[in-house]
Amino acid sequence: MRLYHNPRCSKSRQALALLNERGVDVDVVRYLEVGIHTDDLDLLGELEGIVRSKDAGKEIMAGLQTSADIKTLLEAQPNLLERPVLVHNGRAVVGRPPENILELLG
Repeated sequence: MRLYHNPRCSKSRQALALLNERGVDVDVVRYLEVGIHTDDLDLLGELEGIVRSKDAGKEIMAGLQTSADIKTLLEAQPNLLERPVLVHNGRAVVGRPPENILELLG
């Protein structure tokens, strides 16, 4: 189980706290420092709302026609990944609101 985490983001901190409160063992990935795991790019490319549209801008968002486009963008610019994101057992969810991550625990 991986949590794509930005410690400067309050929603990301809240999601991590929810996992810690439940004693969930999670691999915390500081994606701004290390990037996104190659194994997760296909899955994330399919996830609705995975790109931070305000940060990407209208031009980039208009160019995202396929999941492959999203995958390429996130690989090149991991800072455009919406956070937090929990990946577990071939599924992923954006933690906005943070409680969304609990969907993958049950």
